[in-house]
Amino acid sequence: MNIVLIGYRGTGKSAVGAVLAGRLNMKCISMDEKIVEKAKMTIPEIVAECGWPGFRDLESEVARELAALDNIIIDTGGGVIERPESIELLKTRSRIFWLKAGVDTVVSRISNDTQRPALTDGKTFTEEVAEVLAKRIPKYRDAADFEIDTETRTPEEVANLLIEKLKCS
Repeated sequence: MNIVLIGYRGTGKSAVGAVLAGRLNMKCISMDEKIVEKAKMTIPEIVAECGWPGFRDLESEVARELAALDNIIIDTGGGVIERPESIELLKTRSRIFWLKAGVDTVVSRISNDTQRPALTDGKTFTEEVAEVLAKRIPKYRDAADFEIDTETRTPEEVANLLIEKLKCS
């Protein structure tokens, strides 16, 4: 069985994935790192050259590859839920955990991130996060087997909650 972490940027997926990998003796794989490796370009370069649809195509390919593996933790990109087929692939032999946080927390955690191009034009960073998050919340909720609020929790606390939820399922 795999553990899949979904949620907006800055909700703790990478940090929690690293903690879980150590505690559960599982490998944590970053989908974004796999996409960059496959494309031999950074994410901003992929988006500049291929647009967001091209990036999502690569993301779906990586989702297919990772879904074929077992006993791994998959740290997804925040927009993986934009393509239903990617989520369907990732649901194979997996439990999906939605890590969530509010707009202000997300903005404070990712305001210095230069690895992602803007998703909307003509908006402030906070407006963009609020708009995109509002659109994605129903998709995260539909995809998730479990929800964990990371707003005031450390990655270790989130990992503890996740492990407890796994035990009870």
